Amino acid sequence: MSNEEPKTTTLAETNNYVVWKAEEPDGETTYHIELGNVTLHFFEEEWQELFELLKSL
Repeated sequence: MSNEEPKTTTLAETNNYVVWKAEEPDGETTYHIELGNVTLHFFEEEWQELFELLKSL
C-alpha cells in the first residue's frame, strides 16, 4: 500500500466554485467539482461523458 498523496491541479475556479483533478498514486485520475458544500466526484470515463454533455448545451 502506498502512502503517497495524490497530485492535485485546479482546472477552473470562481468565487464560489472549484473544478480540480487528482492524479492518484495508483495511476487513476479523478475529477472533482465543488459547488458550495456539495462536491461531485468523477472517474475519467464519467468526466469525459459529463464534458461531452455540457458541450452539447
